[in-house]
Amino acid sequence: MGGFFGAVSRRDCVLDVFFGTDYHSHLGTKRGGMASWDRESGFQRAIHSIENTPFRTKMESELEALHGGICIGCISDTDPQPMLMRSHLGTYALVITGRVNNADELVEEFLGNGHSQFEVRSGGNINCTELVAALINSQPTLAEGIRYAQERVDGSLCLLLMKEGEELIAARDRLGRLPILIGRNKDGYCVSFESFAYQKLGYEDVRDLGPAEIVRITADGVEVLSPPRKEMRICAFLWSYYGYPNSQYEGVNVETMRYRNGQIMADYDREQNLSQDVDCVSGVPDSGIAHAVGYSYKSGLPFARPFIKYTPTWPRSFMPSNQAVRNQIAKMKMIPIRELIEGKKLLMVDDSIVRGTQLQETVDFLYSNGAEEVHMRSACPPIMYGCKYLNFSRSNSDMDLLARRVIQEIEGDEGQDHLDEYADGTSERGCALRQRIAEMFGFTSLEYQSLDGLIQAIGLPRDCICTYCWNGKE
Repeated sequence: MGGFFGAVSRRDCVLDVFFGTDYHSHLGTKRGGMASWDRESGFQRAIHSIENTPFRTKMESELEALHGGICIGCISDTDPQPMLMRSHLGTYALVITGRVNNADELVEEFLGNGHSQFEVRSGGNINCTELVAALINSQPTLAEGIRYAQERVDGSLCLLLMKEGEELIAARDRLGRLPILIGRNKDGYCVSFESFAYQKLGYEDVRDLGPAEIVRITADGVEVLSPPRKEMRICAFLWSYYGYPNSQYEGVNVETMRYRNGQIMADYDREQNLSQDVDCVSGVPDSGIAHAVGYSYKSGLPFARPFIKYTPTWPRSFMPSNQAVRNQIAKMKMIPIRELIEGKKLLMVDDSIVRGTQLQETVDFLYSNGAEEVHMRSACPPIMYGCKYLNFSRSNSDMDLLARRVIQEIEGDEGQDHLDEYADGTSERGCALRQRIAEMFGFTSLEYQSLDGLIQAIGLPRDCICTYCWNGKE
């Protein structure tokens, strides 16, 4: 998915941005970059691949070359960023995150209107940051250009732009699917996806940007260039999976949401007579753990960690690109505590079930270490649609998703017309889906959180939350 961090200050703020950007490393695994500016040297920039080495390690050697009272950084799952652009609107550095589904269409439109060229990366794709810059530069002012880009992009677009003269421009995507937060200290301001990133650096909360809001930020304050819209569709997976436990979005903390979510699942199991006689409740590391803590607390069942992820040398941003090696490392990272597995009845809680590949490895791992029973709970409903707004559950086909594949196996094409019923664990079709998946993986039982339960756990109005991947509704 990706994330960014920027700061503008009365002092050199490069170190703030270095650490603030590094705190977004859980959001991307492809590229990391920083750009700074000062009056003597102008723009400085560094971009590195972080597929095999973490952002912090790659960028540390660049710190002596970066300096200034304004700086931005980016963790990207796609394009090399930041990009430096020179246009009739001035020279600026730009980072974006989100998803541009209509990139090819927009490129053809530009080329047909006399735009001379776009740089092509390996595989024939263009850098979407360059495309967004072209959209911005087609308008008379930066604010007008950003609004135009927000409207033209099919998908979502958040951006952070660093101008000459020590000012940042930040813009949240049109429906607020991703967060942007502003922090402040005595020397200036920062912009971040993750609130904890700037809190650790001594900044205090100012506010979240609203959907489609555009602001100009200097060391002296924040000016609204385009006001926020009322309509919002923030991604629920920020709380269920993507977000770091310390962060909060729209005033809702990630960790406390996960506790509530687990408690709601435990209540549902009890009400539906689905509670199990198990030895302990456990979370699939890392994002499943807090959901499991909530389930344990509400059910009265003990919490335990029957296996631990070994991450000192294999954090997420240090994963190799070779899939066979990735699979092997995924197995190597799971270290069992056999005394908590052998002969035990385990109830495992995971943040979600997408394709099922990693889940099968987890179940096989538990049984191979002597588990007697493995009950599975998913902290969100069955995923029925690949995400078209961000990069979560992206796939070439919805049939890559476990739930859709199993529905096709159960009922063929007819089943694809009854996805709502399959998502409902109380319906005949919903029970059939859960039973078939449980048989496939060897689960003793399987249940999913309901959509109503998930929304209740987040605590925001239903029409403020994007639920597309579960019910296909925009």
